[in-house]
Amino acid sequence: MTLPVFPYHPDPVATGSVVPSADACGCCGEARGYVYTGPVYSVADLPAPVCPWCIADGSAADRYEAQFTEVDGRVPMDVVRAVAEHTPGFLAWQQPRWLTHCGDAAVFLGRAGARELRPHPDALETLAAEFDEDFLAALDADGGPSAYLFRCRGCARHLAYADFT
Repeated sequence: MTLPVFPYHPDPVATGSVVPSADACGCCGEARGYVYTGPVYSVADLPAPVCPWCIADGSAADRYEAQFTEVDGRVPMDVVRAVAEHTPGFLAWQQPRWLTHCGDAAVFLGRAGARELRPHPDALETLAAEFDEDFLAALDADGGPSAYLFRCRGCARHLAYADFT
């Protein structure tokens, strides 16, 4: 089954936010072969994982008064809703934040370590303003500290932030 299209998170399986599963969705009750594993901010705990389709169409956000991430920056309210209520979030060491640029939310590309950031000097530049070279060299996509890589939908600049336990 083809996953829904998420403009701000184009490959949630590769980022680990959506995983193959035989479980039924806690929202629609259907077993569609995938469930969401990222954070959920809601009034009450979800009874079971939700499927990507219920995130995409907003039914999970509506039913559970849920958000799946938090937008970090000033963007129009429709963009905030698209990301927070219709886009799979991602796990981070601290509370994840969705970066913005050019008046829009950026595209989440995944966790990144020093190796994954090398091809993106623009993202490294963002991190270098905040961290020293030793910290940047220690970044690990599969451990801590980690960076979270994004790409601006407008100008294609790569952005990143880092966190750790």
